[in-house]
Amino acid sequence: MARGTLRIYLGAAPGVGKTYAMLSEAHRRVERGTDCVVAFVEHHHRPRTEVMLHGLEQLPRREIEYRGGTFTEMDVDAVLRRAPKVALVDELAHTNMPGSRNTKRWQDVEELLAAGIDVISTVNIQHLESLGDVVESITGVRQRETVPDEVVRRADQIELVDMSPQALRRRMAHGNIYKPDKVDAALSNYFRPGNLTALRELALLWVADRVDAHLTEYRSEHHVSAIWGSRERIVVGLTGGPEGRTLIRRAARLAEKGAGGEVMAVYISRSDGLTAVSPKELALQRTLVEDLGGTFHQVVGDDIPAALLDFARGANATQIVLGVSRRRSWQYVFGPGVGATVARESGPDLDVHLITHAEVGKGRGLPVARGARLGRSRVISGWLAGVLGPLLLTWLLKSVVPDIGLANHMLLFLTLTVAAALLGGLLPALASAVVGSTLLNWFFTPPVHTLTVADPQNIVAIVVFVGVAVAVASVVDLAARRTHQAARLRAESEILSFLAGNVLRGETGLEDLLERVRETFGMESVALLERAGEKDPWTCAGSVGPRPATTPDAADVDVPVGDHMALSLCGRVLPAADRRVLAAFAAQAAVVVDRRRLKGEADRAKELAEGNRIRTALLAAVSHDLRTPLAGIKAAVTSLRSDDVEWSEEDQAELLEAIEEGADRLDHLVGNLLDMSRLQTGTVTPIIRETDLDEVVPMALGAVPEDSVDLDVPESLPMVGVDRGLLERSVANIVENAVKYSPPGERVLVSASAMADRVEIRVVDRGPGVPDEVKDRIFEPFQRYGDAPRGDGVGLGLAVARGFAEAIGGTLHAEDTPGGGLTMVLAVRTAPGRWRERPDVSPAVTS
Repeated sequence: MARGTLRIYLGAAPGVGKTYAMLSEAHRRVERGTDCVVAFVEHHHRPRTEVMLHGLEQLPRREIEYRGGTFTEMDVDAVLRRAPKVALVDELAHTNMPGSRNTKRWQDVEELLAAGIDVISTVNIQHLESLGDVVESITGVRQRETVPDEVVRRADQIELVDMSPQALRRRMAHGNIYKPDKVDAALSNYFRPGNLTALRELALLWVADRVDAHLTEYRSEHHVSAIWGSRERIVVGLTGGPEGRTLIRRAARLAEKGAGGEVMAVYISRSDGLTAVSPKELALQRTLVEDLGGTFHQVVGDDIPAALLDFARGANATQIVLGVSRRRSWQYVFGPGVGATVARESGPDLDVHLITHAEVGKGRGLPVARGARLGRSRVISGWLAGVLGPLLLTWLLKSVVPDIGLANHMLLFLTLTVAAALLGGLLPALASAVVGSTLLNWFFTPPVHTLTVADPQNIVAIVVFVGVAVAVASVVDLAARRTHQAARLRAESEILSFLAGNVLRGETGLEDLLERVRETFGMESVALLERAGEKDPWTCAGSVGPRPATTPDAADVDVPVGDHMALSLCGRVLPAADRRVLAAFAAQAAVVVDRRRLKGEADRAKELAEGNRIRTALLAAVSHDLRTPLAGIKAAVTSLRSDDVEWSEEDQAELLEAIEEGADRLDHLVGNLLDMSRLQTGTVTPIIRETDLDEVVPMALGAVPEDSVDLDVPESLPMVGVDRGLLERSVANIVENAVKYSPPGERVLVSASAMADRVEIRVVDRGPGVPDEVKDRIFEPFQRYGDAPRGDGVGLGLAVARGFAEAIGGTLHAEDTPGGGLTMVLAVRTAPGRWRERPDVSPAVTS
């Protein structure tokens, strides 16, 4: 059975018209004769959306009983039995009620698609999992209902339902989205113009990336090599020199001139070993380009212009930014340089910018990481100077300046030999000495045009010439080798020092370290393998790159680390000289793994120690604080059961009252202990709802005497998004603590006020207060400040209050009361929009 297709209407915010557009598409398909049903659509009592459901077949929903309430969800089995051609499923990111077939609605949709049913769905940009942090920083609301980006990306068709912020706010003001009594709060909170503009930009950029991915896939499938300038992409060619930072900043300014511009910095490393630049400088440039919103890439290639152009065309770039060459003027005799070559071969569809900088003409220096081997162009130049140079010099001496003497002839030929040594090393210099001595003998040593020498002095001169030429060539070649060896060692030392510093400071994770190995040695993939024993299978502790090795035998390069760990590289075989640095990388990788394990063990030990402390304190609380009310209850019950005393009705009532008070105190202590246990284990699941504070706060005062609290909670306060039960428990604990420490006759003031997007509940007492250095410590479990009586609690009230406050997205802190005392400030967020009255609904705004 063929898999069904998925079409998604994506919106920037609730109310843009996603559901309306989905229903309109359903009507068009029904008119064309398509079997289309409504599996689940939430119209939120919006009249225009509700009207669109008329004329469409709606499948019955499944009813679920939960916590005394009845709720409805999509009936997946009913949809599968009906087997329509197209099913409409609203709110893809929705979390199903406990007891449903799947946890998330997108999982229900996957079942329908697997059954061959086409699905049309809706989702808001804020519900994409990867954008959760960004949306929270914009709106102040953490989206708890999310859908994995990959689920949306796999959709066969994504249609953006767009609307300007001004138009959306007008729809809101006209009552087309929320009920009139919620409009003002929504417009002043979640639906502020800035929030809507930022969310709209997120949606547009996300869809643009999706379109870009389709374009790249199409160009790859159809082998399109020409550049399609649908979007400005700027490639910055880096050499690793200090001018790279200037080029990156200039490219970023160019990208800012066009909407959606993208900067990609690329460094071309040769395939002959270590990179020829300072890794520290390259790391700084990588950080800079990422800070400016670009991406960094490293490509292996010996022909730098060709590799750079291939990368630019593969990325569908429109511009290339290069720096003017750092070579000195005389160095241009060896070629036009990378910039000129790229500009010449770029073609008409790729613009090349050559940027001037402070390093122009200062020289590039010797290659750092190419061992003792000279460049190919220099070797060719050395052979030309060593073989063709003597022939050309012979023609000049015979034709232009004849009869200057054998000694001068020998000096000129010796000069060519030295030049060949400087350019190409020892072998071209030896060839130059042989060719030069032969030409000297044939053309300039009597008798000429023969290889015999008549004068013995000329024989000595030729022999000295050959000896001097060979000696000079050897010295020059040895100096070149030592220079390259020193440069290589310098590169190795810079790599090792930078690596060790990062690892010791804990700044490099395992994947980052393996990526550095892959880039440094130009490999395709790198993996760190480990096993428990000699006969155990290898497991991967971390890897980067495609198709990493699963065993050391399958890798091109294998570096053992101890007895049960190995660093395996795939791509090419490295020379022995590179393995020394690679061994250092392998050792550092083992250190990173060990440190990660030690950190995990330390965290577990810390958790165990904290649990130990909690258990110790709990035992102390059980042994004393819980026994006090139990002792009172036991004494009262024993007295009532005694046959020796005839209790009056007043005495019996007093004893029963003592029992009730002891039971209440015991219930309160046990409740706090259970609440603390829930907070410690992370099992507190808030049910966020739109709530009026004047309905919750009075309910929290039931455990304190009526004349001990003054309440000031205006009815005009905005609604807050909280869990009513958790908020009530938090306020109750704060008020009880304040009443306990207030002097006799002094009332505790409980007031509330709105500030920006939050509402503050302030509990003010006139007690002794606490010093500033103790204000945070009083919120820790089993902490009681001052000389509080032992029987008044176990010190969990404020700890539980803060835990519940944070669980509902609020904060709790202590301040000094002017004139003496302590003020507890509980701040909670105002409700950004209308939420459905049902459990497990996140504080995210639903569409």
